[in-house]
Amino acid sequence: MGTETEYGIIAPELPSANPTLLSSQVVNAYAATLREGLGNLAGTRWDYTDETPLTDARGFRMDRAEAHPSQLTDEPPVLGAEQIALERDGSPETAVLMNLVLNNGARLYVDHAHPEYSSPEVTNPLDAVLWDRAGDHVAVAAMDRIRATPGFSPVILYKNNTDNKSVSYGSHENYLVPRSVPFVKLAEALIPFFVSRQVICGAGRVGLGPLNQEPGFQLSQRADFFENEIGLETTVRRPIINTRDEPHAVAEKYRRLHVIIGDANLNEVSNYLKTGSTALVLSLIEQSLAPVPTLEDPVGALRIISHDPSLTARVRLSDGRTLTGLDLQDLYCDAVTRALPADADLQTRDVVERWQTLLTTLRREPREASRQVDWIAKLKVLEAYRARDGMAWDDPRLALVDLQYADLRPERGIYGRLARRGDVDTLVDPADVARAAVEPPRDTRAYFRGRCIAEYPAEVVGASWDSLIFELAGERRLQRVQTREPLRGTAELTEDLFEQATDAEDFLARLLSGPDRRVAP
Repeated sequence: MGTETEYGIIAPELPSANPTLLSSQVVNAYAATLREGLGNLAGTRWDYTDETPLTDARGFRMDRAEAHPSQLTDEPPVLGAEQIALERDGSPETAVLMNLVLNNGARLYVDHAHPEYSSPEVTNPLDAVLWDRAGDHVAVAAMDRIRATPGFSPVILYKNNTDNKSVSYGSHENYLVPRSVPFVKLAEALIPFFVSRQVICGAGRVGLGPLNQEPGFQLSQRADFFENEIGLETTVRRPIINTRDEPHAVAEKYRRLHVIIGDANLNEVSNYLKTGSTALVLSLIEQSLAPVPTLEDPVGALRIISHDPSLTARVRLSDGRTLTGLDLQDLYCDAVTRALPADADLQTRDVVERWQTLLTTLRREPREASRQVDWIAKLKVLEAYRARDGMAWDDPRLALVDLQYADLRPERGIYGRLARRGDVDTLVDPADVARAAVEPPRDTRAYFRGRCIAEYPAEVVGASWDSLIFELAGERRLQRVQTREPLRGTAELTEDLFEQATDAEDFLARLLSGPDRRVAP
């Protein structure tokens, strides 16, 4: 599994600044930090060769002429005149980077008008939290670098999902799923799960409607921006189930479930349960054990549940029953509990126990879960302001508080203050987060990717999830190393190669010789 976070971005001193330009500054600022802090080159380019964003899991491929420009993620971003002017003399030290593959195996890049961090692949929800938080660490380092650079105006990054002016930006998750599981089975079981999952991991939002046209507070930042049940799009006509069939793995064996409906979480328990519960439900689907409480109107139900912080609103099922979001979550949690094997690992048991306990707490009194759930922590802060100053929900000051909750600046962000005061539960140590920002997970192919970039920055001239491209000095050809199997290229399989090799040429010779293919399927 892995996460993707598009950060909200502004430059307070430059209200009319081009957001793509600002986002490229973030990428380049972090690249400069890597050059100084780690003493190596930064700027390994993204290889778009294996990108197939228009392939649909329902068995067809969208015509390129019909696709929205935001769907064409297989093309590098095009720099405008303003960005090109930043290149100065065009040398590697000053060239503008729009994509950066990091030493921890992650990708930092400009996704349209936002800086985006895509975490390295991990095998469990606690590591998903750790390397997601590493992205926040990267974002803060980039902000600090920009602020300290003469001639540049400070930028502020927010881990949120809407500017409350009709624009929403994503927080996506990705899960490796067997190709043998029919996509229709995934969709029918996941729709009600995703519609109701916001009760345990919504980020909270001031205002109702995509245009923020009604006063109020809701559970999810993203709920009001979804219009369809199933579809290929991610920025227009957003679907609850995204059908992009771009596995970034052995296509005959795997599919990548691309989840676009989640909120960006600052609370680590919310993030942990978001990824952990989803992984467990996917396991149920693989075993044909998942409940399928079919909703009469999934898009409408998504909004009804989001607009009700009391968690008592009911949504109608196709069989005539009406259930709350908590009821729906109970169906899935109970099914997971029944199917839990006796030899389940400790982290799996921890996810289930936390999920059960949280649902019980939410039924009793939602406010008691403020330590574990972003939307409740945010609501608690907002209600304190409302009580103190007599503010109605349409008071613009509340929208500013909402935004400040997601401010990643340690000295300004409300979530950060809550964490420092011990008012929220945390799962990962800050020192481990800092380390995860520069070191890859050891149990996936991200280890191989990150170590190659760290050890051979001059020779690795391109990288993607599926492969790395080496260019050796004195040779007139490129050497592509395929990494299509996500569970190869691990530390266990390749660490000795990095320790034994004297240089990149020796490393490749050792890697590619003999029958022991340590990264290929």
